[in-house]
Amino acid sequence: MKLSIDAFNISLEHGTGVATYGRNLAAAAAGLGHDVGVVFGAKAGHSKVPLLNEIALVEGDPMKAQKPSPLALTRATGQAIHGALRHRSAHNVSLSGQVILPSSLQLACTHYWNVRDLYRTSNAMFHVTGAFTKVRLEGINVAHWTYPLPITIPGACNVYTLHDLVPLRLPYTTADRKRAYYDLCKRITDRADHILTVSECSRRDIIEILGVDENRVTNLYQSSDTGKMLDGIGEDEIARYIEGLLGVGMREYFLFFGAIEPKKNIARLLEAYLGSSSTTPLVIVGAPGWGGEKDVNLLKSLTSLDNRKRIIWLGYMPREMLVMLIAGARATLFPSLYEGFGLPVLESLSLGTPVITSHTSSLPEVAGDAGLLVDPYDVRQIAAAIRKMDNDEGLRTDLGKQGRKQAARFSSEVYKGRLKTFYNSVGV
Repeated sequence: MKLSIDAFNISLEHGTGVATYGRNLAAAAAGLGHDVGVVFGAKAGHSKVPLLNEIALVEGDPMKAQKPSPLALTRATGQAIHGALRHRSAHNVSLSGQVILPSSLQLACTHYWNVRDLYRTSNAMFHVTGAFTKVRLEGINVAHWTYPLPITIPGACNVYTLHDLVPLRLPYTTADRKRAYYDLCKRITDRADHILTVSECSRRDIIEILGVDENRVTNLYQSSDTGKMLDGIGEDEIARYIEGLLGVGMREYFLFFGAIEPKKNIARLLEAYLGSSSTTPLVIVGAPGWGGEKDVNLLKSLTSLDNRKRIIWLGYMPREMLVMLIAGARATLFPSLYEGFGLPVLESLSLGTPVITSHTSSLPEVAGDAGLLVDPYDVRQIAAAIRKMDNDEGLRTDLGKQGRKQAARFSSEVYKGRLKTFYNSVGV
């Protein structure tokens, strides 16, 4: 089959869990023998100079914000008035190799397409008119949209992935305009050929909150082969790296990694950690996200007062460095309030690092029996789990071994099998 996948998140500089999902989807589909292409929405138009079209992919700005800018709304209104709801053509971008693409854009695909300003203008168009933007891309059997996007490819089987409904379940934790988000999700579920999601928890939310027939929603989970990133790297080398970066030894620190945003529950995590009286340092890796100002200020205050360096905030880190940190941690602490999947839990398990995570949302599905599950709203319970993990080496060893077994259930090969079953089920 010939497949298309949107590059809305893939083209973001630092990427997200959704970007990882898109890359893994492309790799799995290509691994099944399908002809895969990725649709970009770069701001630049199609040039007669092929080199400039390649460059445009790197400069692309998908504009993740849900609320369109006044200029975008003005343009969309003008387009609507002039009947510009016609198809938008996708242009093929041939890669010459002269432009060195970042690793995030070196994808398992044979086609790179661009539709000028696709994601920005389609969002604005939907806001003004309620209409989906139609992309002309011939011969596509399945069009994957990995994010709630008001876009469709006529003639293809249009499949939309809704990773979670956090803006509707925990509305105070996201910046989305909730009515607009709800309307878009409803329109997507009404017109989609099928809906994919990444956990049974999210599947239930989609069925119950959006009223979608259960036969139209399939959970494929996520996949991660993070453990393979350290193939050939021994524990001694990881230990030297950790010592050089943090000044502590292997397994001598706790780790949290993720965006500093409300649903990550940073304030309760910090309170629980301090209340546990643990002397094992807590390393926080994550850049500030929307709504994270209070947590950022708390982190700054605690680190400035912490003469013993028990709390270390490193901000954003490149993935290669982060993987080393995960592999060297005593345990990952991830008591998130709500997750559609919880990729940090899976990545930690795949590296043999024990996990303390929440008993809510999708997180028990990912952790299985390989993690300590806590009530994310109960600071005392989180603190008790930290003490238990800190003081019981046998428990950490057992959870580390169990974690690798649990992570194997989400390997790329297992995911590829789920994807194959899905394609067979939709009959394309």
